[in-house]
Formats: sequence, structure tokens, C-alpha cells
Amino acid sequence: MVPPLNLELKKQGIKVSGWLPENRYTELPVIKEGYFASGVNPFLSRTASTLMRRKKAKVIGAPFPIGPDGTRAWVEKICSVLGVEPKGLAEREAQIWESVEDYVSLIRGKSVYFMGDNLLEIAMARFLIRCGMTVPAIGIPYMDKRFQGGELQLLERTCEEMGVPKPKITEKPDNYNQIQQILEIEPDLVITGMAHANPLEARGINTKWSVEFTFAQIHGFGSTRDILELVTRPLRRNSNLKDLGWNKLVKEEANV
Repeated sequence: MVPPLNLELKKQGIKVSGWLPENRYTELPVIKEGYFASGVNPFLSRTASTLMRRKKAKVIGAPFPIGPDGTRAWVEKICSVLGVEPKGLAEREAQIWESVEDYVSLIRGKSVYFMGDNLLEIAMARFLIRCGMTVPAIGIPYMDKRFQGGELQLLERTCEEMGVPKPKITEKPDNYNQIQQILEIEPDLVITGMAHANPLEARGINTKWSVEFTFAQIHGFGSTRDILELVTRPLRRNSNLKDLGWNKLVKEEANV
């Protein structure tokens, strides 16, 4: 994560003093009053609060650098706070979108349902809506509206620009109700925890483990293809199985 994002900010003339967490304790940055900090993951809200309370740091409320749209917005927000005029971001974003059109074409017009497992749901939903998907609902373990404020605003703006309804966001969702809703609307993909993946797959619903996005490299312009590789993998796999006649067999066995 660090080198690509460092490079993006360096292109704008912005130097990064360090990252939290770091690989080694000795590499942790010295943070003083008035320093600026910007989050890259939504599950670091307590870290941001601690920096503001104990170190008197100023946290930049930017969207998270996930997808070319989020990365551009993240860099632009940091530049605006530091009084730097951003350069080349629109061209960079357009270049990335063009380079991943082969993946985007596979999910454009399809729907994805987030059951809620790792707090990345809003940023991922915003990115996939920009890819042309629809998101009926977003489940999320908990919501820190202050830390995710920039992401929520970008999600709303993205839905308006793409002409799709804003997803309903539910904190600590009831899994039973979610599954009933999934079986009713039959989304093209469900991003969920491991516990629900196999039962949904048995009913012919494409799933992707949410934990894979937690540990994968998904930040920055250069990771866009990696995200889409993960998102489209179950669709591509099950499409191939369907061509071989396995999809019908699985549905028949699930109804036995």
C-alpha cells in the first residue's frame, strides 16, 4: 500500500512523513500538534480519534483511495487541505478506467449485495457503482459517520451521476432478513463472510468472501485491476460451470 500512495502524493509535491501502522515499531512516525493525517481504511477510525485527541493532529476527511475514483478524490482532498493545486489526476483516472474496461464490461449492468463484514462495504459499493453495477443494499458492522463522511458524500454523488438509487445502509444487519431479501431479489453477486457463502452458493447465488478484500492490495490507481479480478472471479467461474451444465445440477440438488 505505502509505496504506490507515497508515489501518488509525491507527484503532487506532497511528502509523507510516515504510516500507521508500520512494519516495525522503530519506523513509526513522530506526530506533533498540527500535523495532518488521512485515513486509507475505514476500520482505522479509533486511530484517527486517538491522533486528534492525544496528538492534536488534524484528520483530513477524504474518501478512501479505493478504485480510480476514490484514489483521485483522496489525493484531491489532501491537496485542497494543504493548498496544493492537483495535476494530472483526471487524465490518470481516465487512463486507469480505460485499462480495466475488459473487467468492467463483465459487471456493468449487474447487481451486487453487501451483507457486511469488514467496514469496506461503502467504499467498495461506491467503486462498483461507478463501474456500472447496482447495489440494492449495504450491510456494515458499524458506521463512524465522521470518519466515513467523505466516502458517504462521494457515494451519494456517484449514485446521482450514474443515475442509480442510493443503497440502503444498515448497521449490524439481521442476517436472516438479509438472506430472505437476497433469495427474493437474486443479485448477481453477494459479498459476504465465509459463514454465509457456501449456503448461498448452494442456492445458485454467486458469492465472494469479504475477507479477501481486507488482505488484498486494493489501494491506489494501480490496484484497480486487482479489485476487479477478485470481484469478477466468481462470476467468471460460475459462468464457465454453467456452460458445462453444472449450474442447473446445483440448483436441482438445492431444491431436493
